[in-house]
Amino acid sequence: MDGWGYWQNKNYCIMDLNKSILQQIQSIMAQAMAIRSVDTERVLMYWQIGKVIFEEEQQGKDRADYGTYLIKSISEAFQPKLGTDFSIRKSERNRQFYRTFPIASALRTQFSWTHYKNLISIDNQDKRAFYIAEADKNNWTARQLERQINSQLFERLLLSNDVKAVLAVAREEKLPTKPAEIIKDPMVLEFLGLKREAGYHPK
Repeated sequence: MDGWGYWQNKNYCIMDLNKSILQQIQSIMAQAMAIRSVDTERVLMYWQIGKVIFEEEQQGKDRADYGTYLIKSISEAFQPKLGTDFSIRKSERNRQFYRTFPIASALRTQFSWTHYKNLISIDNQDKRAFYIAEADKNNWTARQLERQINSQLFERLLLSNDVKAVLAVAREEKLPTKPAEIIKDPMVLEFLGLKREAGYHPK
């Protein structure tokens, strides 16, 4: 049975339902494009779209199947005119954005959409909170935030008791120049079979 028949049998009027959802998304986009120069509006637009998708998805009894069908329908409706911003992958990201940051007032105006894309990719809540705090405190650009995530700053802090030293290197974005700094890398520690210590400086 195809998707239409499945939902029709469950007394869903998909055509009317989709029309309502698409109109909501269109309205959100129209408001955001009126102030397109402000990146904050772009972030809020994606958050609102994610909220609409998530809340509509929760109405379905079989949420996983309905959520997949809903996102596919939204993508098919908007992608031909608006491009990859409404690909299935990006619509799923909008939904994940809302699920990860469900309170609009908690969104930081200094963070761009690229900041949030980096943060959404972090599964661990404590780890995400750490990068939010550090990016906020140090005014990291989206590229700087991505660099710190990729350099495993959070993991290196967990392995070292010398938190101030590790943070100093991260905040000043200094490249490690001494073996003692390089050896703090968690992958190197694992390879050498070393345990966590306060520091690994030669005596």
